[in-house]
Amino acid sequence: MKKYLIVSLVITISFFSNYVGAQETQLSFFEKDGTVAIQSTSMNSMADTIAVVNHRYDDIVFSRMVYRIIDMRDKQNYQLYFPVLPNEEYRSLFRVIMDAAIKDSLKAYEKVERDIKPNTKVLSKDSLKNFFQICEKDTVNNSIRKTPLIISDSITQQPTISSYAYKDFVKNQLKFLIKELVFFDKHTSRLYTSIIAIAPLYPFTEQNVTLDNTVDKWSYFQSSVICWFKFKELRPYLARQYVLPDVNSTQRLTFDEFFAQKFYSDYLLGDNNINDRMLLQYLVHPDKIRKEQKRIETELLNFEQDLWEY
Repeated sequence: MKKYLIVSLVITISFFSNYVGAQETQLSFFEKDGTVAIQSTSMNSMADTIAVVNHRYDDIVFSRMVYRIIDMRDKQNYQLYFPVLPNEEYRSLFRVIMDAAIKDSLKAYEKVERDIKPNTKVLSKDSLKNFFQICEKDTVNNSIRKTPLIISDSITQQPTISSYAYKDFVKNQLKFLIKELVFFDKHTSRLYTSIIAIAPLYPFTEQNVTLDNTVDKWSYFQSSVICWFKFKELRPYLARQYVLPDVNSTQRLTFDEFFAQKFYSDYLLGDNNINDRMLLQYLVHPDKIRKEQKRIETELLNFEQDLWEY
């Protein structure tokens, strides 16, 4: 009897110890100061499990390339722009891209000369210093004053982002240009959209600063395109970073999910057409531009609907 009693007591103590240990390893919902605890211990592994749908070439019966603008000043895109300055938990879309390009292996690509489309030429990390810089016109000396965003670390001599210039740079980096493919898959009978590449736009480039007031809008816009990043190569970095919560403090949404579910807003710049021109190249009046944007968007919307009969 005593033997069974001792065995039962040992089992009870062991169960209680395991229960207490399990309770201690549970992650707390709140930090000690009362704020919500952000649990991101598994973020590094998320980039290795990105879902990719491989469409068969023979199933794609329709495709159309379009270019769109994502404006950070639109309230729906605030989560891509904030926080302006990065902290331990959150970074903006621009900061995620810059950290990946400077500190990691994300490739940057040149744009086509005298155009906005991406090129196949890869930019070196050292050459990025010439692309990301604040340019100001010095009217006294009739010269251009340049402040680089990317500098060399004083100790490691590795490229890094200047904390001095970063705040001044991002307050004017308010737009992104995306190259998007719209295509129809007959196997799934669905119309898909896929971002091919993304480019940050910056208005105070060297070319823009030297342009006079008589220059057309297209030349100014064309000079604002800094460089391109392939979205497929960028996705692993987007999957490791949560966006800043909006109204829900417990939101756990990565940048990759944000783009996949298209929580952002954009507007059309142009598409691939027989004249190979964007809207700003042949339209000036805002009303005519909006009318042409609506026409193209309606064509894309009606394409899928016209495939069916009711």
